[in-house]
Amino acid sequence: MSEELRYDGRVAIVTGAGAGLGRSHALLLASRGARIVVNDLGGDVAGGGSSSTPAQKVVDEIKAAGGEAVADYNSVATLEGGQGIFKTAMDTFGKVDIIICNAGILRDKSFKNMSPEFLDPVLDVHLRGSFWVTQAAWEHMRENKYGRIVNTTSAAGLFGNFGQTNYAAAKLGVVGMNNVLAIEGQKYNIKCNVIAPGAKTRMTLDLMGPMANQFNMEPEMVSPVVSYLVHESCPVTGEIYSAAAGRVGRVFIGATKGIFEPDLTIETVRDHFKEIRDEEGYIVPKNAMEEMGLLMKLKK
Repeated sequence: MSEELRYDGRVAIVTGAGAGLGRSHALLLASRGARIVVNDLGGDVAGGGSSSTPAQKVVDEIKAAGGEAVADYNSVATLEGGQGIFKTAMDTFGKVDIIICNAGILRDKSFKNMSPEFLDPVLDVHLRGSFWVTQAAWEHMRENKYGRIVNTTSAAGLFGNFGQTNYAAAKLGVVGMNNVLAIEGQKYNIKCNVIAPGAKTRMTLDLMGPMANQFNMEPEMVSPVVSYLVHESCPVTGEIYSAAAGRVGRVFIGATKGIFEPDLTIETVRDHFKEIRDEEGYIVPKNAMEEMGLLMKLKK
């Protein structure tokens, strides 16, 4: 039997942890010894209102099971909120080892009807929320030469979904941010990965349809993947993993070999379009320079 993975001595911030995926992540990590900052503003699915009840209930659950946790009610959507969450962790536990950026809201609308009141709050919570919470703890992690971060994307961001241009833009923005964090954090032993979860939560119930009942789409089927990605033994950084109902897979952005033509014209693109699109021999670049390296290979 393999050795149980533990998080004893580790301190984890989990945003949006008052319900759904965040709650599940927090409970699992706490059950393995992590001390948890349970962050949740306590608003509704669209981001309105606030309440201390959801975060406090999860803290009570963790403590009842013998774990350690503290509630935090700051909004992730502002610089001050991100710093406030970090301060809660430092004041209570003295350090931060793990960040799981999970907080989210939905304000779906078809693109032609998208307006600032639908776009801005979604960008604030998903994209800026991940940015501000992580940035608040970044220097601390660099100084400690240790950090494990998981950011949350979605299939809508990776592949598209009708009526979710705001959400998809924010979620793919999170991937771009994570790519850079993985590069900047590497020499400080800060590993940053991304989860694309599929789970039955209050945010997704109306979107999942019959699939929600055909499979076990509970959040608890995603949390083991997230928990492994924030364990000290996890070997990867800068990667994306999809998890739903017991299926786990890697998602990646690849680049085809393409063509090299010094005298490129519109007609050249037309005539070689099939070759440009050919997926045989594709690569998965680890950074922007690796993608540019394709040009050097073709020039030879």
